[in-house]
Amino acid sequence: MHMLYDSPSYIVVQFDVPVDPSPGDAAHAAQADHTHLPALQRDGFEIVDKFTRKEIFIEGALAQTFQEGVEALIEQGPDVDDLDAFIATYANLGQQPVVMH
Repeated sequence: MHMLYDSPSYIVVQFDVPVDPSPGDAAHAAQADHTHLPALQRDGFEIVDKFTRKEIFIEGALAQTFQEGVEALIEQGPDVDDLDAFIATYANLGQQPVVMH
């Protein structure tokens, strides 16, 4: 877990969550033989909207699109308002209430 962004409006945390493969998975069998394969990951981002007190966890293609968009913004030297506006497009998808943070 890595805190990537904390503004008055949003928090963005990156998660690198290892995934245990199913027992029938070929990668699982290879790892059991001590073959060095990269571990499966369930990477994603948690975005918390501080004002609405809602959050969303994005992963897969959506998380990749989010990361690419942030990287493109950073190349332009954005200010907090630019980053918050971009993050808001994803945070608005959040429906999970924040219970504890």
